[in-house]
Formats: sequence, structure tokens, C-alpha cells
Amino acid sequence: MVNRHQTAVLAVIPGVAYAPKEDHAFIQVIDGTNRQSSYHVFPIESFSAAKNEMRVQIDANIFSDQGIHLQLPNLKGSLQFSHQVPWPRSISRPGVMGWYSFMPFMQCYHGLVSMDHNLRGSLELGDTLLDMDSGKGYIEKDWGSSFPRSWIWTQCNHYQGQKLSVMASVAHIPWRNSFFIGFLALIWTGQKLKIFTTYTDAQMKAEIGVETVTLAFQDRREKLEIRAIQAPGAVLKSPIDGEMKGKVNESMQAIHEVTYRRADGTRLIAQGTSAGLEVAGDVDELLTDAWRK
Repeated sequence: MVNRHQTAVLAVIPGVAYAPKEDHAFIQVIDGTNRQSSYHVFPIESFSAAKNEMRVQIDANIFSDQGIHLQLPNLKGSLQFSHQVPWPRSISRPGVMGWYSFMPFMQCYHGLVSMDHNLRGSLELGDTLLDMDSGKGYIEKDWGSSFPRSWIWTQCNHYQGQKLSVMASVAHIPWRNSFFIGFLALIWTGQKLKIFTTYTDAQMKAEIGVETVTLAFQDRREKLEIRAIQAPGAVLKSPIDGEMKGKVNESMQAIHEVTYRRADGTRLIAQGTSAGLEVAGDVDELLTDAWRK
């Protein structure tokens, strides 16, 4: 969630961890502007989730695709969401993972709730009142036993006044007794959501410089390149075998340089700010300077 002037950049992550020693619900808060994070623990009984809609409640905190209500020690208030851009569901593509979402043995599953939406309301962060009216938001979700061994993830929907939203990830995916490098990239240009991914016969490249991450994706008709400039971030807890004992550094102040070649030959070039960026694990196994599926 990013306010209109990008002076407030926040992520709020509700979750539940089922582990032998520490079943609990939690809410993580990332203050991207001040590069701080907090982890709030709740009894497992305080967690509930609706079966037929996107709605999670932990104690007095409510999360849905329509808005949030927060009652945390350092973050309070309510926001309403509007003009959501959801995943275009179909029988063959019930979610961003395509037919992989039907596999019962995957280590981690990923879902997109809203690629882009508008915010209305305000939040109290400590002693500071944040006006979030006319800001922008993004919602995704993960479930499973562990995050991948290594991954790169980035997302942005602030492109200098352009109606544009981009998300991309590359990850090590265990597969039976082996593994493969899975990838997903989405670009929404205000009317159309374009998908580049493992199961659509697309190809990818991934390179990392001293302060940059470059991800490129192409299929027979179109090509997307994202050059993300890294920025300092905050440390989050992440799941390992069901327990929240991993650590991930996430920046919410990265910069995007995006080039998108459309099927009609035209190019869209944009620079984004307040971008999220994670580079985790032994990412060398993800990198390639040649196109690969």
C-alpha cells in the first residue's frame, strides 16, 4: 500500500503457521519508508478465513480484497479498496500457477488477488497519521510448507502517472526428485494483462549486477524487460518446513526501468518508483544470460 505522494510505503502480511512447537497466527508489518518491520504473534484460535471469498481475520484485524481494518500496537485504521485488477480466472488457469496449482506436492503455492487497486482512508503509524486517499495497492498470497530455496521477486505499480503495474518472479522449484527454474511475469497496461510464464512456453533471462537485477521475458509475440535498482530494505520472517524461522530482506524503495515490446511492434518505456524487490538464497542457480524456458 503506497500513498499518493509515495511518502508512506507499507506492506501488511497476515498469516498462520502450523508447526510442531509453535502453532500461531501472525501479522507482519513492513514500513518501507523507514526500512523497519514488526512481527505480531496471536493465538491460533484468533485466526479465521472465509471459504468462498477473500477474507481473513486475526483477532480484531480484518483483511479482504475490499479493504483492511487494523488494530495493531503500531498500526491502526481502515482502508477501502476499489477498481481492483484481479487474475482472469478460467478452468485451465484457476490462478497464476496454471496447471501446477493442481499438483498436491508443491513446496509453495502462489496466488494473485489484485494486480492494482485504489485506496481510500487513513492509517495511524505510531504517532503519525497517514492519508492514504488516492494511493495504490497490490495483493498476493502464498501458502505451503516453505518458501523456495532461492528466488527473485519484484513488483511495482507507480510509473510516473502511467496506468501500469508489473510483477515478476523467478524461483527454484522442487519437482519430484529434481527441480526446475520456474518464472512468472505479469504486466497490466490499464486494459490488458499480459502473462509470461513457464506453462505458456515463454522464455526468460536473469542477471544480477552490483546494485541491479535484470529480468527479461519473451514469447513469440512480445517481450518484457525489467531492470530493478536495489535499495536498502527490512528483514521479514519466512517459512521453513512450516516454522517461521527464515529471514528475507525486502526493499520497498527499489526503482524499475521497464521496456515492453508489444505484439504490434510498439514499445512502452517506463520508470517506476516504490518498487518491491526480494533477492533471496543462492540466486546464482537462477541466473542465465541466454534465453531459457
